[in-house]
Amino acid sequence: MPRPIWSGSLNFGLVNVPVRLLSATRDLDLHFRQLHAKDDTPVETRRMCSEEDVEVAYEDIGNEYDGVILTDAELSAADPKKTKTIEIEAFVKLEEIDPIYFDHPYFLVPAGETDGTVRAYRLLAEVMGRTDRVALGRFVLRTKEYLVAIRAREQALTLSTMRFHDEVRPTDGIPGAGGRTKKAEVERALKMIDAMTVEWDPAGYEDEYRKRLQAIVRKKRKGGEITAPKEDTQAAAPVPDLMAALEETLDRLQKGEPVLNG
Repeated sequence: MPRPIWSGSLNFGLVNVPVRLLSATRDLDLHFRQLHAKDDTPVETRRMCSEEDVEVAYEDIGNEYDGVILTDAELSAADPKKTKTIEIEAFVKLEEIDPIYFDHPYFLVPAGETDGTVRAYRLLAEVMGRTDRVALGRFVLRTKEYLVAIRAREQALTLSTMRFHDEVRPTDGIPGAGGRTKKAEVERALKMIDAMTVEWDPAGYEDEYRKRLQAIVRKKRKGGEITAPKEDTQAAAPVPDLMAALEETLDRLQKGEPVLNG
């Protein structure tokens, strides 16, 4: 069980649920130390003054934005009021939230095992699961205020920090967005999507890059020679006949033949 990174209460009307915040994901990437290739000595990162070419102590570092220099004390004037509560402000349907707004996921767990705490937690998790609603609220983590989405997942409560609307770029001006399509091509593409639709199984998808990297580390440890594969620099050519490509894809799917490259 990961260590709690925040503790406080989740307020649902007049109902107060003591909770703790745990990260819902784990970092499984391989992290490498940077070494000087000449003598395998670890490389240090230092803050250097570009004018005097000397190292600058952390307490001597200032902050500049758009030509304005601010001290740490001046920056702290913008810090939100620190509270220990997550106030539920409203409920929305999950399907109404574009996934692009979700940021980092966490677990909300009961802070304590008293009967009142557990009962209130289970009540909120159950009713949110039944209604398929997402609770929107705000809370302060460290020195930043976050908009958050809280929902039930397998009878537990999860919290996802969210991006604000002005942080998400609009689709206006995106090349290829909008415009006309041909009815026959749309119909074939819809049939292709139907034929390729499966039930979501997260265990069916693995980090292939990490697996290859782990295999390389194991081989290197045993003294093996590592050879990088040749890079395929040939870009895929545009489809000369879109309708023909759709028809061939559908035909392969119906025969159970592979349609993906590689």
